[in-house]
Amino acid sequence: MKKSPLLIAGLGLLAFMTSACNTVEGAGQDVEATGEEIEETAEEAGAS
Repeated sequence: MKKSPLLIAGLGLLAFMTSACNTVEGAGQDVEATGEEIEETAEEAGAS
């Protein structure tokens, strides 16, 4: 089974996000950064 790069990136960022945020504000910033990374990965995958 081929793993989607988007899925792998999303899971990696989720793991990083849950270990890195200490406050509600920090959590919001982490969620925003994760969304941006997922969006960039999706755009790169679509451009291929």
